[in-house]
Amino acid sequence: MIIKHLVKIMLMCCLYTVTASAKTEINTAETKYPIILVHGLFGFNDIWGIDYFYNIPQALKENGAMVFIASVSPSNQTEIRGEQLRTFVQAVMALTGADKVNLIGHSHGAPTARYVASVSPEWVASVTSVGGVNWGSGLADFIRRKITPHSNKEWLIAKGLNSLAYLIAGISGNQGLPINSIAMADSLTTEGSILFNQTYPEGIPSQYCGETDMIADNGVYYFSWSGTSVITNYLDAIDYTLALTSLVFDEENDGLVSKCSSHLGKVIKDDYKMNHLDEINQSFGLVSWWETNPVNIYRQHANYLKSLGL
Repeated sequence: MIIKHLVKIMLMCCLYTVTASAKTEINTAETKYPIILVHGLFGFNDIWGIDYFYNIPQALKENGAMVFIASVSPSNQTEIRGEQLRTFVQAVMALTGADKVNLIGHSHGAPTARYVASVSPEWVASVTSVGGVNWGSGLADFIRRKITPHSNKEWLIAKGLNSLAYLIAGISGNQGLPINSIAMADSLTTEGSILFNQTYPEGIPSQYCGETDMIADNGVYYFSWSGTSVITNYLDAIDYTLALTSLVFDEENDGLVSKCSSHLGKVIKDDYKMNHLDEINQSFGLVSWWETNPVNIYRQHANYLKSLGL
């Protein structure tokens, strides 16, 4: 598996070299350590040239950052995705010569990144959670209540979700990664997230909706930001789906994750006018015209990491 990652990362390094040679002296995002973007549920590296983090890797590279997009399962238990990410981090460090990396995880990518920082803190300079499922998702709770474990309904739903995950993995070139959508759903419930937090507590506030110091006991920096709007661009059809999913929450949310559940480490901002997909500049950049563009937020955050010597 690590050899497969090495080949992919070598190609990324080549692209970075070309970009770096062509860029001007703008280096506001040139962090000390490489940045690894970690996708969430049903996420991907890229499909037919379209990034999960739409236009974000390119913008960071243009401003001097060395950026990689992690290869992890689109649907599985947090710890399994975390081990996949650990392998990817090793490959990045081996090819770049870096001692550490900065991890930025969206949605399920946040606890996935936190796992690596807890198990191998010597490899991680910082973890940034973007709309992260750090205290569970009300939607996952709602779905799990409606589906009896080990029932025929669960079997049928699992088959459908697993098929979708295998399709995404195949199209994005990540064949061979294990898929388990039921384990994924259990990981994202409030109960599953609390159990995960008890084992991997770094960066997690002592109280729901709280905040901690940016540096945890393991020496890793932790940050988070998220949104609390749902319909932000009337031209984006997915906004209307998120408007429906937001109804299962009894608190402010981005359509899939609540404002307070997203808190990790130093909370940079938790009420951007963004929904869960706006946070990664999807769908295809159809985000709010009245809010800071998400691409700029990633650039600003990279500059912040740079200012901290990360």
